[in-house]
This record gives sequence, C-alpha cells and structure tokens, in this order.
Amino acid sequence: MTTFLTFTILGLVLGAVYAIAASGLVLTYNTSGIFNFAHGAQAMLGAFLYWQFVYAWNWPVWLALVVVLGVVGPVMGGLLHSLIMKGLRETADVTKIVVTVAVLLGMVYLSQWIWHPEEARIVEMFFGSNAKVEFSGVVIRVHEIICLVTAAAIAVGLRLLFTRSRVGVVMRGAVDDPDLLRLNGHNPERVAALSWMLGSTLAVLAGILITPIGGGALQANALTLLVIDAFAAAMFGRLRSIPRTFVGAIILGMTATYVMAYFPSAWAWTGNFRVSLPMIILFMVIIVLPQERLRGAAVRTRERYRVPTVRKAAAWGAALVAVVYLLKLLMVETSVTTFALGMTFAIIALSLTVLTGYAGELNLAPLSFGAVATIVAFHFGVVGTGLAARLSVWGVLLAVLVTAVVGGLVALPALRLRGLYLALATMAFGVFLSNMVLRDTTEHTLFGVTFSLFPNGSLIIPPLKIGPLDLRDGDTFLMTATVLFALIGVGLVALRNSGYGRRLAAMKDSPAASAMLGQNLVKLKLSVFMISAAVAGLGGVLMSSAIGSVASENFGIMAGLALLMLTVAAGIGYVSGALFGGLMSGVGFVILVGTFNDLAAANPDMATIYTTIGSLSVVATALLGIGVGKSPSGTVHDVIESYRTLRNARPVLVGGAVAEAVLYGLALAGIMDNWWFAILTGCLVMTLPVIGRMVMPRAVPGAERKARRETPLELAGVDEPYTEELRREIDRALGLSGYGRGPAPRGRRAAGEGVEEGNVHAVA
Repeated sequence: MTTFLTFTILGLVLGAVYAIAASGLVLTYNTSGIFNFAHGAQAMLGAFLYWQFVYAWNWPVWLALVVVLGVVGPVMGGLLHSLIMKGLRETADVTKIVVTVAVLLGMVYLSQWIWHPEEARIVEMFFGSNAKVEFSGVVIRVHEIICLVTAAAIAVGLRLLFTRSRVGVVMRGAVDDPDLLRLNGHNPERVAALSWMLGSTLAVLAGILITPIGGGALQANALTLLVIDAFAAAMFGRLRSIPRTFVGAIILGMTATYVMAYFPSAWAWTGNFRVSLPMIILFMVIIVLPQERLRGAAVRTRERYRVPTVRKAAAWGAALVAVVYLLKLLMVETSVTTFALGMTFAIIALSLTVLTGYAGELNLAPLSFGAVATIVAFHFGVVGTGLAARLSVWGVLLAVLVTAVVGGLVALPALRLRGLYLALATMAFGVFLSNMVLRDTTEHTLFGVTFSLFPNGSLIIPPLKIGPLDLRDGDTFLMTATVLFALIGVGLVALRNSGYGRRLAAMKDSPAASAMLGQNLVKLKLSVFMISAAVAGLGGVLMSSAIGSVASENFGIMAGLALLMLTVAAGIGYVSGALFGGLMSGVGFVILVGTFNDLAAANPDMATIYTTIGSLSVVATALLGIGVGKSPSGTVHDVIESYRTLRNARPVLVGGAVAEAVLYGLALAGIMDNWWFAILTGCLVMTLPVIGRMVMPRAVPGAERKARRETPLELAGVDEPYTEELRREIDRALGLSGYGRGPAPRGRRAAGEGVEEGNVHAVA
C-alpha cells in the first residue's frame, strides 16, 4: 500500500506540472489559433535563467522567481506575439507549425551557446530535498506540495477566467471571430498578446517546477522534450477545455509512475517504454478523439508555388549535376565527403516536397523513416565483413520497400487527420521511435533467432556497391547522390504534372471539394505517405552510409524538425527548396561552426569574437524559419520571381554568367580562396536582379509591377474592374502562352504545367 500511495502522489505531482504546461498551450491556442511547438523551449529557457540567477549569481530564490515569472515569462510571450505570431494570419498550417518550430530550435541553439551542454547544472527543490512531510508512511516533499497547490490554483483561476470574466470571453472571441470582436470595441491583437504573455509565464513556471522532480542536470534537448510531453494532456482537452486538460495531465503523470512502479524490472524495455509513454498516449488520443468534419469554407492562404514542366525540370537536373561536378574540382577530399552527406539530406527533404509541398500533408519526423530503412539495411543488406563489407543493392531496395510499408502503417490510423493533428501524430511516432526503438540495444529471441535492433547503440553501414560502381570513393558517392537527387526530383515534378499529381493538389487545396468530386482521399493519403516514406528511406540509408557509423542521435526529432524548417523556409513546393534545406540541415551547421572554430584556432587574439560569430550564425539559421511568416512561399520562390524579371534582359544574364565563369576560373587556378569564391558567388546571385533594373530599366519590370496584388486574382472582375492589363496579368499567372498578344490561345496545357499553384480552398 505504501508503494501505491508513494507512486500515486508522485504521479499526481508530475501530472500537475504537465497540467500547468498544457494549460499554457490551451490558452495561446484558444486566443490565436496557433499551436505553440516552442512551448517546451520556453520552459527550458526559463529554467536555465532561473538556474543562472540562483546558482550562478547567488540571487535569493524569491527574487529569481519574481524576475523570471514576472518579467522574463511575460516579456518573452509578448515579444513572440508582436514580432512573429500576429503575422501568421492567413497562412497555411505548415507555415504556422514551421514558424513555431523555428522558434523552438532558435531557443535550443541559444541555450546551448550560453550554457555549454558539457557543464552539469543542478536545480534543487524549493526549500531543499530534506523539507518534507510524512503522511501514512508516505514522504511528501514541500516542493511536491507546492506543485500540487499551484496546479490546482491555476486550474481554478483559468476556469473562472474563461467562464466568469469578460476578459476570458474576449480571449475566446479573439480567434473565433476577430472582426466581430473589433466591431464591439476590442482589440484582438492586444487580447492575443495578453494570452501569449500568460501562456509563456505558465511554460516557464512548469520548467522551473519539473526540473528538480526529474532529477539530473539541466539539458536543453531533454528538458524541451520533457515539457513537450504535455502535448498529450493538451490534446486530451482538444485544446479547448481546461478541466479535461487537467484530467488528461493527471492520467498521463500517474500512468508513467505506475509503469515505473509495477512493470517487472526484468523487462529491459520498461525504461524506454516509460519515456515513450506520453507520445504513445498522444498518438492514441489524437486517433480516438473525433475530428472536425471537412468543410468547404473559402480560406485563402498566401503560399504560391510555380510548378515547372518536366522538360524544364530535366534541364535543371542536368545543370545541377554539371555544377556539382565543377564544384567537386575545387574541393579537398574532406569537403567532398561533407558535400555528399548534404546531398543525402537533400534526398530525404524530397520526401517533404511530395508529401507537404504537393499533397499538403504534414510529417514532423522525416528522419525517423530514414532510421527504419537504416535498421533494415543493416540487418539484411550488408554482405561481407570488415573492410570488405558492402551494402548490396537488394538490401537497399528491401529497406526502401519496408519503409514504404511502415509509412503506410503509420498513415493508416492517421488517414482521418489533417493539419495540426496529423503533425502531432507524426511527431509522436518520431519521438516514440527515438525513445523506444533506437534505444533498444538488448538481445531478443524470436522463433529461435537472437537479434538486437540497435546493437551497441550504433550501426555500421558500409558503402553501397553495384557492379563496378563502388561508393567508397568520395567523388563517386557525391556524383551518385547528386544524380539520384536529380532523377528523383524530375520524377516528382512529372508526378505533380500527372493526373495523380493534380488529384494531390486538389486534395491540398480543398479536401471537401475533392471528396465531393469523387476522389478517394484515403487512397490518396495512403499512397502519398508511402511514396514519401520510400524516398526518405532511400535518403536515410545513403546518409547512414555516408556517415559510416550512426547512433540514435543521428535520427533525433530535433534534427528532423530542423530539416523540415529549412526546407519550408527555402520552399516546400520546390525541388530546389529540398536541395537548399537538405544541404543546410545536413552540413550547413557543421560548416559554419567548423569554419569559425578554425578561424579562432588560427587567430588566438580573435578567438572569442570568431567563436561568438559562429554561435550566432547557428542561432540565426532559426530566423530563416521565422521569416516564413513574411514569405510563406520560401526564399526559392522569391529568387525565382526576381530572376523572372530578367527574361528580357539577356545581356545582364550573359554578363552574370561571364562574371561567374571568371570567378570559377580564379578559384580553380588557386588565385582565389574557395570561401571568397562562395561569398562572391552568393553576392552575384543576390544582386544580379538589382543590377538588371539599374542597367536596363526598360527591359526589367520595376518594383511597382512586382508588388503583390491587393485583390486576389480569383476575385478579378468582381472586386475590381476587368481591364486588358488585368487579363494579361491573369494570363501570366496561369502560364498561358502568348499572353498580351491578342486573344487567348486555343490549345490548353496540361493542368499543372507551368501554373502557379496557390492554396485557395474552393467552396464545396
């Protein structure tokens, strides 16, 4: 009985902290319509600041709490809303999710820079661990009592706030109908800012309370994921009900402690199961709870993607292979190996292009499918031993096939999910795989066969060999990965321009209208998930082969979120967006940090400055994801549109090509350093459209013609008069040949070829 009471109280305490964190999520979602994936990172940052004040600077505990909870928490939430979140209206779900993911990663990178991960930092309980009360033989610490009382007070206070106060009603109306709220004399943005300030404070409070309960040293990733466990409690209340959220949190906390208490210690997987339990419950809650019905409301978002023709995609693919070959001639062997690793990440990013960019479905754990393929390839695809070991092509094909099946199995229970719910389901799968499968280093016996999924905590994946093609050579690996990326990219463009691709686009644009027209959304979702998982599996095997020896950290959820963020920032609807996102995620961070560390080692007097710049550059990469709110189509779209204005300024394009050829010749001859070549090339690419407007102003459209329209083209002729100039603009948007030169052409292109794709949901 004593054991039962002890673990019951511990479960209540843990559930109380989860409830505090989850209530902050519910609060911000109810008033802004944005699910804050950075909630755990805010809790982590608040906990680190509390440690800094109390243990590093020796502040009194009460003063540190006043500053962290009374100043840091509200200011952090207010800044997030005013600078980032309020600009996310009329954006797609993926944009809202990626922006908050970018904030999460930025906070994690910032904390790892300020508080070095290798230094142990311990936060003690309030009044010390010896301050305790004994009740019926059960010892209850004062810190745990504080957690219970605080959670109860917050539950009652939030319930009264939402149901009995005018402020609470206004908060709920801020997301339900902000225009109606504004007509009644209230400012929706001010109300939303207030809720973000309060939600941030609750996150910080949860971070401070849960750190001593969990024990161990403060770790940015671990603490962030620990608070993310509260997502299950928030979803239990469907992000609406505070009482149901608290009930879900208590169930979550008590279940975790009962597993720790009553599962046999002989079960080697008990610890991994307990850590994975919140994500298992999250997945089950999302599946069981009823989803919103498909609606045909007209909801316009600001994402725009121009789909190229297959011929253009093939030409750009050939150009990519040629460019990579030329760049290879400038690189040393280590740089070639690093570049090849980046190309494998780009292949994984292509899985996001087809799934999210084309079909509008979300996957927050792309690297998890790469982990599945790696495990299969390790156990069934390696031939030979020692230095003679090779990865067989049949092993790779089997790994891709199994990963596609796993993708279908994951998608099956999630087929009825959309938007945020689907994102959380895939995130739960990714965290479960990392905690439960990739940590399984013990031996199992099944049907007389003894095996271990992840023996010794690492898998050694040798290079692939196909006849005379041996990828042990770095140059061969790089060019093979590049050719594979180009072939898959062209294949995806062909897929998008096919009838199947048009059905995917219709499902993305309006699931209700697509279903009304007879499309089988279940088959579409299942098939595109399997295609995406297969592509991610192929990229994951190649990535593991490029690294050589992979551990569970190589497939962590944070790495997957970074890949998603950078791909969306570049342009999730473009193959080139996958290229940029994969290269930046796979090798960009390593190159940035390594370069500035080398500079610091070579210049001891400037070591601090170079190290600081290197850390800042990593934190600044999160700004790319945050900037998606202002440019939801991605940087690739912006660059393409800027170069599209140079179509009639061929001398400028020729001059830019000649200048780039000169720079390459200087680098190849050793006259110019490779870094200077990269910097000057980047400057040339970014400034060429500006140079074109300066040199040939008549041939290059000005800013006034590039500016975005105030009236959507779908409402042309309704909200504004239909003119000849407007007709030509519509022709340009539709990609019709011969626009502006007489009547519209008789022939029609295949739908999707050269057409700018926008997310405008039709009325069903």
